[in-house]
Amino acid sequence: MIDLKVGVIGLPGKWSTEALADAVEHATGFRHVIDMAELRADLTTGAVYAGATKISDYDALLVKKISAEYNPNTLDRLELLRWCEHQGVRVMSPALNILRLIDRLSCTVTLRQHQIPMPPTTITESIDAAMNAVEQYGSAIFKPLYSTKARGMVVIDNSMNQQQRRQHIESFKQQNPMMYIQQKLDLSGRDMGLVFLGGEYLGAYARVAQTDSWNTTIHSGGKYQAASLSEDVIEMAFRAQQPFGMDFTTVDVAETATGPVVFEVSAFGGFRGAKDGIGIDAAKRYVDYAINQLKPC
Repeated sequence: MIDLKVGVIGLPGKWSTEALADAVEHATGFRHVIDMAELRADLTTGAVYAGATKISDYDALLVKKISAEYNPNTLDRLELLRWCEHQGVRVMSPALNILRLIDRLSCTVTLRQHQIPMPPTTITESIDAAMNAVEQYGSAIFKPLYSTKARGMVVIDNSMNQQQRRQHIESFKQQNPMMYIQQKLDLSGRDMGLVFLGGEYLGAYARVAQTDSWNTTIHSGGKYQAASLSEDVIEMAFRAQQPFGMDFTTVDVAETATGPVVFEVSAFGGFRGAKDGIGIDAAKRYVDYAINQLKPC
């Protein structure tokens, strides 16, 4: 065992969080799962505590989850991790890098700036512009800027009459003033997650719909399978994750009739998909990577 204090930021009791904590404990003999709701930062002394435990003198914090669901408060929690970094704690992935992925719009703008293929997308606060986007796309997915596993997403299409479309858009806008609108593509009930550790490609799994749901997420009944992808798709996913500098991430990709597209780069990455889809123990691989990063040069 190596003598390091490495905490795990996550959701106590959740499979991915506990799997990561198990891997840390196996490698170091130390285990501490930290719920972000318990953090307290004293900006006068510089100390950061999780409950009564001082964590600002840990060697590292591995971030698996910041909150159960993404929301603007998640960004505030990341500032506490940024303060831990200021105190000399290695945070993986870095707080600012995670911050750029929590907000769907921030992620999308960065991907498009790097010419990564994505579904046609419109960003607007205007009801009329949103109506025009639906008419142009034929079928559109309205996505909250902060969400995971397709939560809060709404499909609005031209099968509705104009009044129905407007009512649905107005209802979505009440909770989402800045509307993120993406053309709904024919994915044949499957999309992929490509796994990267320290920028190195580890493999890919598919999420395959088992119902008539429009999305393939496990939350909606999808199942994980292994995926065999072309070098072109892997290279595209590599370019997609590169600007974000994540220690561990997955890139969500789909193959369409007009070519592969990227949906997003994950702020935290999918341990379950890696394990169930392709038999990769991502938690162990991540901890081995982290320990190697923490070794003195």
